[in-house]
Amino acid sequence: MGKRKHFRKSIITIALAIAVLGIGYSMATAAKSSQQSAVSMVPDQAVPMAPDQAVPMVPANFSDLAERVKPGVVNVQVVKKAQNAGFAFPNLPGIPFGDDSPFGRFFESNPPMDRQQEGTGSGFIIDVDGHIITNNHVVEGAERITVKLANGEEYEADVVGRDPKTDLALLKIDGAGDLHALNLGDSEDLKVGSWVVAVGSPFGLEQTVTQGIVSGKGRVIGSGPYDDFIQTDASINPGNSGGPLINMNGEVVGINTAIYPSGQGIGFAIPIDMAKNIVPQLEEKGSVTRGWLGVSIQAITPALEKSFGLDNKEGVLVANVSQGSPADKAGIERGDVITRFDGKEVAGPNELSRIVASTPVGKTVDLTLVRDGKAVARTVRLGEMEETGEPAQVPSRKTLGLAVQELTPEIARELGVPGQTGVVVSRVEPGSPAEEAGIRRGDVIREVNRKPVKDVEDFSQKIDQSKSRDHILMLVQRGQNTLFAAVTPK
Repeated sequence: MGKRKHFRKSIITIALAIAVLGIGYSMATAAKSSQQSAVSMVPDQAVPMAPDQAVPMVPANFSDLAERVKPGVVNVQVVKKAQNAGFAFPNLPGIPFGDDSPFGRFFESNPPMDRQQEGTGSGFIIDVDGHIITNNHVVEGAERITVKLANGEEYEADVVGRDPKTDLALLKIDGAGDLHALNLGDSEDLKVGSWVVAVGSPFGLEQTVTQGIVSGKGRVIGSGPYDDFIQTDASINPGNSGGPLINMNGEVVGINTAIYPSGQGIGFAIPIDMAKNIVPQLEEKGSVTRGWLGVSIQAITPALEKSFGLDNKEGVLVANVSQGSPADKAGIERGDVITRFDGKEVAGPNELSRIVASTPVGKTVDLTLVRDGKAVARTVRLGEMEETGEPAQVPSRKTLGLAVQELTPEIARELGVPGQTGVVVSRVEPGSPAEEAGIRRGDVIREVNRKPVKDVEDFSQKIDQSKSRDHILMLVQRGQNTLFAAVTPK
């Protein structure tokens, strides 16, 4: 009996051991399968993917991508005349970022020697003929430009064309064989959060590759009238100027251009779609021809929205129309709100400026505007913008706490304003809304609530009649420019 019990216990023990081993094997198999599945979700290298394929959250590495694009990236070395014996490239003309700007260019310079300055930037090859895209501020004023390829070969480069307004320049080298041209992508399709790679020569360190993501699009940073920057956290530094910003398919989606020195990890690149429109003109004639509408525009604030009886803040407010301009001939008036241009919605002043500038000269386009609360259709034939005729974007201001006086012929001549109707701002009270808004002594108030102002008495009457309103709309002239201001009585 004892032997049977002992035998039974042995059988049970063996069975339990087998069961435990079975469970352990199953768990190990499942874990291995899960691990293999997890590994298979992240490729070991970044390769182009079909649109319907899932993009990995974090690429395993960027080595294959870097190897493919680095041969198309060049180091640009320049020699310029010294502007100042103590500073390197001090606020060069045409460079929108000077010493007083929070934004800095990626241009690494050495102290001047023998009244010359040496600097370095980046660029990238776009065709086998030797055309290279870089930034205008890298080569502006250069006496000599040398391009160094990834294989170490060096060539003298010529400037084919420059466009200071977008900070783009086109160079060309001759005699180089077997050039590796980079493919241009589509920056419009670029999504916030997409992985990107920056390649260039930060601090003169050639062929440096850094990675990050697209942090934002359509950034306006005050560099010029056509700001539309891609913001990225890919590490970029002085010397990266003109280098490419690459997507995961190995295509150029931007040109690295600016940094925000006081904020680490914040850089800006010109969208490649903008370059696609500019570069052919630079190659053909060395400069850029832009469309011209002939209006001064300003953003619509909540106060202006209410004053004009608008349903929303979409569109831009026309503050002035140049006499004889395409806008004037098309019947566009001061106080109109442009909401659509050439089939495109207009969200704000910067957007309209970019759309108009990129529209071919002589093209006839349809636009929609709001006048007195009603939609009005107009057709306009664009003219050509002169280099000195940039479209003005007038900032909106409020006016309160001011004194006025009569506008005499003598004062009008001194201020350089046409006509003699209206009143002159003679004093702005310290701490008043007028001072905070930037209203200046010498501004001329032409209208109150869309009605012309004749003199001081007429101005006072119109102000008294408007005190019951939430806002008083004024048209202010400063020199040759005009702007609207919605005043909140207090």
